[in-house]
Amino acid sequence: MREMTALIEELLDRSAVHDEWRPLLGRCLQQVDSDYLKNLVADTDWLPGQHRLFAAFQRDRQQCRYILLGESPYPRAESANGIAFYDAAVDQLWSDQGLSKAVNRATSLRNIMKTALLAQGLIKVDEDGKIPQSSIAAIDNSKLIQTIDELFSRLQQQGFLLFNATPVLHPANPPAREARYWQGFLACLLSEIDQAATPTPTLVLWGKIAQQIEQMPTSINFPRIRSEHPYNLSFIHNPDMQQLFSQLQLL
Repeated sequence: MREMTALIEELLDRSAVHDEWRPLLGRCLQQVDSDYLKNLVADTDWLPGQHRLFAAFQRDRQQCRYILLGESPYPRAESANGIAFYDAAVDQLWSDQGLSKAVNRATSLRNIMKTALLAQGLIKVDEDGKIPQSSIAAIDNSKLIQTIDELFSRLQQQGFLLFNATPVLHPANPPAREARYWQGFLACLLSEIDQAATPTPTLVLWGKIAQQIEQMPTSINFPRIRSEHPYNLSFIHNPDMQQLFSQLQLL
């Protein structure tokens, strides 16, 4: 028991977890296999790495209004940083042609940006229902946020906790197997938040992750907003996402 506690404290220390989250995460990590945690501390060949594993919990707990759950870390070391949907390889959001090349390569991020632009009335779809780069290039973005860091800072300021349901990507384990190690942790996390938070945060569930989360009995009391994964073009026009992004005013 003492060894397990030491392992947990070491992982939380390395991720610089906010003090408001430490007791809760410590209890929930007791649900994870101890040998698995030992391997995480001993092995460095996994993403996002020991110093970013719980980076999503560096924010405060009291102002948490939404829980946006991703699936797993990006499969590239330069992109994976422990915060769901945050591609750390991207910096600037804009270019003279509209969105930057890095944003356009990151399909989910590109669609998230287009959703926000449309929801805030900064662009309109063309006759074919599409959003061409030329319409984005015509925007005066000088008074808008400029970097991905600013975008995710805005999300956190609006109360988002951005955590991957399976927070480890390991080359030796298929994602489905890796996910099994974290199911007890995730169920505990939702239960603890549900019992302590007032009001209960809203679950924001994008794509297949919704099916996994909604099967957990501990998720039953959470309000939720569902949609397809932002990888899909239809995400941009989803009325629930348009309403959410209109409220958030992220840009």
